[in-house]
Amino acid sequence: MLFSLLKPIKARTAVIAVALLWVIFANGAFFKHVSDVYPLAGGNIFFVLSLGIVLLSVTVIVLTLLTWRHTLKPLLIMLLLITSQVAYFMDLYDVVIDSHMIQNLLETNIKESADLLSFKQVIYFVLLGFIPSVIVYRIKIARMMFKETLIDKAKVIAIALSIALIIIFSFSKYYTSFFREHKPLRYYANPAYYLYSLGHYAQETFSHPYSGIAPIAEDAKILPGDQPRKLIVLVVGEAVRWDHFGLNNYERDTTPMLRKEDIINFTQFTSCGTETAVSVPCMFSSFGRDGYDKEKAKHTENILDVLKRAGVNILWRDNNSDSKGVADRITYEDYQSPKTNTICDEECRDEGMLVGLQEYINTHPKGDILIVLHQMGNHGPAYYKRYTKAFEKYTPVCKTNQLEQCSKEEITNAYDNTILNTDTFLTQVISFLKGNDEHFATGMFYLSDHGESLGENGLYLHGFPYAIAPEAQKHVPAVMWFGKQFKIDKAKMASSAKEPHSQDELFHTLLGYLDVNTTVYRPELDLLHAGH
Repeated sequence: MLFSLLKPIKARTAVIAVALLWVIFANGAFFKHVSDVYPLAGGNIFFVLSLGIVLLSVTVIVLTLLTWRHTLKPLLIMLLLITSQVAYFMDLYDVVIDSHMIQNLLETNIKESADLLSFKQVIYFVLLGFIPSVIVYRIKIARMMFKETLIDKAKVIAIALSIALIIIFSFSKYYTSFFREHKPLRYYANPAYYLYSLGHYAQETFSHPYSGIAPIAEDAKILPGDQPRKLIVLVVGEAVRWDHFGLNNYERDTTPMLRKEDIINFTQFTSCGTETAVSVPCMFSSFGRDGYDKEKAKHTENILDVLKRAGVNILWRDNNSDSKGVADRITYEDYQSPKTNTICDEECRDEGMLVGLQEYINTHPKGDILIVLHQMGNHGPAYYKRYTKAFEKYTPVCKTNQLEQCSKEEITNAYDNTILNTDTFLTQVISFLKGNDEHFATGMFYLSDHGESLGENGLYLHGFPYAIAPEAQKHVPAVMWFGKQFKIDKAKMASSAKEPHSQDELFHTLLGYLDVNTTVYRPELDLLHAGH
């Protein structure tokens, strides 16, 4: 009733009001990071205020360009709802919504999304998204002729641009350092940066020259008479950081079971990306981190395709979201459901992926075998769900997905308990391989897809832009184990394991593991080469 009594307003009024709402209430993370670099003292406070005005001007310009008579309300409502959630994740977890994070969000399944839901998120949604959206929906927008609309838009853009330029020149010494030295600060501008990232993601996804699946290593083959048969288990971990892995001199022994095994521990191993959606397809591709492009990789065969062509039997079991396209052309089994995973309580456990593996081996009497196990591992923020009560060694633990409500100690305890669970899982893999030692040259390779931030400098989870991501998100654990029939110089490998390595080497290491001959093989990128 109230809205029906109000006079129609011009579109520019709605645009400015929404932009002002976002600058004041949806940019907490942006102004927090700005004030960390420019403490609110002396002239800095005026510069920070000027940034707010510039951000308002830029937002008004963007919305003015995007919105027209018939798209104004739908677009503003959609952006209000999205921006409210972006504000929540940036304020609470200090994440940056870049094109890689957008890919992550689009590929996140319902189970992972449920782990992120919280009451505070609903509050953000209602106050910054739903209520303003209702207001936008109910207000009346004054009708204007097309020519009049163009003139009005031109005026708004000209005024907003003039204000921004005047302020930038007035505080030029500040803006020079802001633009040149502190580029990461702009990553937190909401909604400006995620809109830019969305455009970049769309450009990467839809404006590329790739089609079909380009073959690689078409000459790949295993020489006749290569004996004994190989049985390799590759375990792809989730969100485990190097410095919380007990084998790497962590103050807690989070890997007591692995310590009892004759394993090779890689101490300087780095990931391709800081999120699963990048790291997993990147590590299985032939491009390496520097040459990786998601669309190029998506339309090019990966190492599993090469091994399959060479005659290797390949099985991928997944207790994570999915294989991110890596296993599209091989045998793939989803273990996030009780229909396939026989070890499930409040969620399905990684250990369930081991059930029935012997039957798979027994039904493949010829050729080498590669089994990939993609863990749920340390997937956050609900670390407390990732392990059973038997592994709750470190207490008290954070029992919520709202990490800001927990102390650093509680978050770390829950996270470390999950590594204890993975430690046992890996030794179960080794035990399984030992049971096949008589008939195969067996081996296990474990590596995490990326690391994790646990609140250091206000950062949580992962997915930060690689160039500025902390070491905790890029430095990952990696270990190897070999059965008694596998011919390898462990002393040489142990020495090499102390040197820097990366996920770029997985492609060539798997070729080496399975003795696949191909001209694309590069021994210097084969982690096993040092032991031959």
